[in-house]
Amino acid sequence: MGVEVSVSGLTKSFGSQNIWRDVSLTLPTGEVSALLGPSGTGKSVFLKTLIGLLHPEQGSVVVDGTDITQCSAKELYEIRKLFGVLFQDGALFGSMSLYDNIAFPLREHTRKKESEVRSIVMEKVEMVGLLGAEEKLPGEISGGMRKRAGLARALVLDPQIILCDEPDSGLDPVRTAYISQLLIDINATIDATILVVTHNINIARTIPDNIGMLFRKELVMFGPREVLLTSEQPVVKQFLAGDRFGPIGMSEEKDSAVAAAEAAMAAAGISGGGTKDDFTEIIAQVQPNPGMPVRQAAIRHRRNVVEMLHTLPRNAQEAIRASMAAEDARAAEERAAAASVIDTVPIPVA
Repeated sequence: MGVEVSVSGLTKSFGSQNIWRDVSLTLPTGEVSALLGPSGTGKSVFLKTLIGLLHPEQGSVVVDGTDITQCSAKELYEIRKLFGVLFQDGALFGSMSLYDNIAFPLREHTRKKESEVRSIVMEKVEMVGLLGAEEKLPGEISGGMRKRAGLARALVLDPQIILCDEPDSGLDPVRTAYISQLLIDINATIDATILVVTHNINIARTIPDNIGMLFRKELVMFGPREVLLTSEQPVVKQFLAGDRFGPIGMSEEKDSAVAAAEAAMAAAGISGGGTKDDFTEIIAQVQPNPGMPVRQAAIRHRRNVVEMLHTLPRNAQEAIRASMAAEDARAAEERAAAASVIDTVPIPVA
């Protein structure tokens, strides 16, 4: 099962350039979270700070009760064993086969026999759908396969926390859907805490239990997906709708004159372009494939949302209730379909 990651007052700069400041959030145990934001807002920097590759100027990162910003190098080494990381490009060794790439963490950090290594590697290879390709070199396979190989490598040490840096980068929509489904299936199987760093709207709307957004060097919001998907916060609403009108500009932040002109155009009913999807309904979250375990994170997440429901704006409450009713209806249909299949299976006669 995953562990909680609690970030408080985190501030990071490179020289005089401030990347983000005073970021506080908690990645709930075993749930899937997504961190969004326009390009250049420091999402990947945040991920590297969580595993101690970059050191913040202020704040704390508490992983399983240990503040990695204050611990010793030895303690940090042990804490990092809790993490599995999928980097943007897969970060595979080009001269090694996929098998050796995936086996690398086991050979580097454990004393397992080669027979044990092979058993674990082949289990992960099968999990990510790469059976038959394990002897290929990274340069001989597609980008989507390299992503899956990188994910398999991130899983070999049975991490309790999985960090994914733009898993959709360079992939077409179909391969992105496969990777997204794989993350949900993995969460159902091992109940790991997962953080996905992305700017993909479809991933944000269908995969995570929780969503956060970085903008103007700050964390604008972080919370249950249902809250952000129904939010009236201008930055969140513009980003998720893919709309040109709003605070986000080509170079991140628009000046006041441009923002005022666009506000006047919007008031006059002039379209701002972009997708401008309707968010009065919450799109159904991706579910584990048939045969997978029940995703415990979804149960915990729903309980938390129900507890906080009365504190949310009316439109959010209505959208969440409608979404939950639709989920319950789908679950009832699936149970009925499964029961009908069982009823039609003949009972063998002794």
